[in-house]
Amino acid sequence: MAEPRRWFDPSQPQTLQGAVMLCYATAAISLLFILFGAYPLVISLGLGVAGYGVANERRWGYWLGVVLAGISALVFLLVLFDTGFGGIILNLAFMAVLIALFLHPQSREYERIWFK
Repeated sequence: MAEPRRWFDPSQPQTLQGAVMLCYATAAISLLFILFGAYPLVISLGLGVAGYGVANERRWGYWLGVVLAGISALVFLLVLFDTGFGGIILNLAFMAVLIALFLHPQSREYERIWFK
């Protein structure tokens, strides 16, 4: 019998639960920006896919989230240094929190043991 798919897994550690919620929130905000004519990073939409993968305990989802959050943080950091636009600091902070949640020892241990 196939495993049921889920959008959120309450049995995961709090660090991964927070990472999944932040991935979904980032993707939802990106969709809103697209609807109103702005073009955010496509990377942000990929975080929604990563969140779904993590919620279903898929190793590819975990690593996709780590890589996309890292690339996104790097882009925001480069924009901050290049333009000096202070409004990007909040985005950079969210990506830093997301990276910290993914790379927290509790998340790494759970991913190593339980993800497929």
